[in-house]
Parts: sequence; structure tokens; C-alpha cells
Amino acid sequence: MLAHLSLTAKRFPRHLTAAIAALILGGGGGAFAVATLAPDASELPVRELLEPVSALPLNAPPDLKIESFKLFRSDITRSSDTAETLLARLGVDDAAAAAFLRSNTLTRQALLGRGGRSVTAETSDSNQLTTLSARWSPEDNGNFNRLIVERGASGFEARIEVAALSASSRLASGTIQSSLFGATDEARIPDSVATQLAEIFAGDIDFHRALRKGDRFSVVYETLEGDGEPLRAGRVLSAEFVNKGKAFQAMWFQDPLAGSGSAPAGVSARAADSRSKGGYYTLDGQSLRRAFLASPMEFSRITSGFKMRFHPILHAMRAHQGVDYGAPQGTPVRSVGDGVVEFAGVQNGYGNVIILKHRNDYKTVYAHLSRIGVRKGASVSQSQVIGAVGASGWATGPHLHFEFRVNGIYRDPAIIARQSESVPVAAAARSTFARLAAESRIALAAAATLQQGSVE
Repeated sequence: MLAHLSLTAKRFPRHLTAAIAALILGGGGGAFAVATLAPDASELPVRELLEPVSALPLNAPPDLKIESFKLFRSDITRSSDTAETLLARLGVDDAAAAAFLRSNTLTRQALLGRGGRSVTAETSDSNQLTTLSARWSPEDNGNFNRLIVERGASGFEARIEVAALSASSRLASGTIQSSLFGATDEARIPDSVATQLAEIFAGDIDFHRALRKGDRFSVVYETLEGDGEPLRAGRVLSAEFVNKGKAFQAMWFQDPLAGSGSAPAGVSARAADSRSKGGYYTLDGQSLRRAFLASPMEFSRITSGFKMRFHPILHAMRAHQGVDYGAPQGTPVRSVGDGVVEFAGVQNGYGNVIILKHRNDYKTVYAHLSRIGVRKGASVSQSQVIGAVGASGWATGPHLHFEFRVNGIYRDPAIIARQSESVPVAAAARSTFARLAAESRIALAAAATLQQGSVE
């Protein structure tokens, strides 16, 4: 069949082409004819339909419930606060709430006239007080107080709850321009942390005379929180202070000796007890707790050192066998070491004076006090406040005269403090200490970069 068609195409090519063209045109014509058989749209019937439409209601239907919302605001109390000023800062417009805060004993004692307390108010959408809460930490016992004021069916009620503080760590650093407190203020570090820094490094750095512009420090410290709100600074965990180019480092460490019941060979019972309570160590394991502090006051200025001087009352050159610290009347005076009160009273030109007896026949003298806070025979511990600065006896103005006597001989207090003994970490705790020291190095390095970043 195919062979026959091929032969026919060769013999009659024109006839075959014409036949195919006719077939195609016939097919197209058929399709056209089918398309033209559809009805004309203009001839189709048309109908009009009308249906009523109701408008939507302007007001929400009665069964649609709209929930009221609550507002939350937080602030810090001020010592000058009244009920009205505190509530106004919190966005509360509620005369009944203000009247309750004024009349209720708990709220008056906890809020009015108390500065620095974190307070939060919950109000309705009309700014009426629903709940007010305040938090503060009055004691260093790991807890905080929470005042709750709530609106009930019969009016407002108040109660105080006690809850546990939570601790988080913060990093900070700074550079000395004029003073330690100036640098910590610039770095937004709490004053209590600045005080701890001075105490930690007091045996190595004389913060009265040895600070230099450009000295720098890094610190990791605890922030104690209640309900997620920072309430106060806690303990310094680790610190570094670079004074005149020399770096001093320290970290807090709680020795596992705590609760062991006995001291290891070569360590006195007093030293073991001190270590079991925790203390500050260099990162290579040497205790920074010396037998004696470098100064009987946290911060003051030395007005007269251990040297010959012209006596302001006797008007003659005379050996000054102690150190005078200038400070305002009433400034706390602390014991530089553990000891027993040998004398507490009035004594000649010393005025109100305290004499403490320490081991190894060491004695310290605190003179010209305005107040004596210990009695003869009482035991005192290092850093315990024993009195206050005054101008009693032979004094031309408020200051503390401080002496160090060793076997009855007057000695320079600064030298004694630097030479006093320290206790190293126990061998059994070395591995634990080394791990924590490595973590402290990393944290202090991170703290130092904060200042570098702010400078850049």
C-alpha cells in the first residue's frame, strides 16, 4: 500500500497536492460552519432580578464581649515621695489608692520616704490601681521583701512577703582619671562594689596615695535580683587592678575545708576557720586576706604620715608615731585585725581612744574618736566598726590618729600591713581552685574588652 502511494506521488505530483489542499480547506470550512451555528447573544432573553439587602448594624451585637486591658508601669521610689507623687509617676489616677497608701501602716513604712525601692503598678484601662508591688532587700541574708497592695471587693489590702534573691553576674571595667569612685561612677558600677575593690587590694595598693591617672580595673560582680528586678549589688567574684603598670588579680573562693571539722597539718585552727568561710585569693592561690588591713577606714585622706612633723598644738618638731586620716565627723572606724579590746575610754591627749590587742604582742590605737562602740574585754574581728571619727582630746579638727605598736615599739602601719602573713589554698582544693581561676581569667578578659569597645 505504501509502495503504491509512493509510486502514485512520483507519477502524479500535482494531482496529489491539489487533493490534499482540497481536503484541508474542506475541513476548515466544516469547522467554520459549526461555529456559525451558535445562537446570537443579542437575541437571548434578558431577566431582571431584585432582592432586598439590609445594612450592617452600627453597634456591636449584644453578645459580642469586649475585654478590658491592663497596664503595667515600673519606677524607683524616692525619699521625697508622697502617695500622690509616687502614683503619678506610675500613671495611676486613683484617689482611693492614694488615701490607702497614706493611711496604711505597711505602705507608709515601706514606700513613703524610702528611696531606691523597685515598684510596679498594675492598672485598669481607666488608670485605676489594681495591684502595686514593691521589692527591697534590707539585710544580707539572701532574701528580699515584697510589698503587695491589691484592690479587693471591700477595698485595698496590703501584705509583706519574703522571698529568695536570685544572683546573676555582671562585667564592668574602668580607668582612673581622678579617683576610684569617680571611675566606678563613670562605669556605672555600684559604690558597694568600689568599696569591695579597695578592700580586696588594700594589702597591695595604697588607695590613699598610690593611685595614678590611667590605672585601670576590670571586675565581675553579683547582682542580686527579686522578681527579675535588680535590687542591690552582691559580692565581687573576680577583679583585676592595674596600678602603675603592675597587674593585681583576685577571685572569691570558698574552700572545701568548710565543715571538715579539723585543720590540716601546718595550718592553724584560726587560719582554717577563716579560710572555710571563703575569701579572696590571687589567681595562683595565695590568700589576699592579710592579718591586718592597710587602713582603719574605707576611704579618707592621709593628713600626716609616720614621720617627723611640726606639731600643730605643741608648736615644735616632734616624731609623729602614727598616721592621721582626715575624714568628716562620724565617719566609721574599723578594726584592722582580729583582736581583743584592751582599753576603751578617755586617755590624755588621745581623747576618746580604743586600744586593741592582737596576737604576737601587736597593738593598734584609734584616737580622737567621737564615739566608742566597744567595751573593754570584747573580741573584735577584722573590718568590724568599733567607733567613729571625732575631734576629742588634742585635735584641731575631725580626724583619726592611728598607731601600730609591736612589742611596745611604734611601727609604720603601712609596712606592717604589707608584711602581714597570708594563707595559701589547701592542697586538697587545688584542682577545684585551678578550674575556677581559669574561668575567672576568661571573665576578666571579657570585662576588659567592654571598656576597649566603649573607647573605640
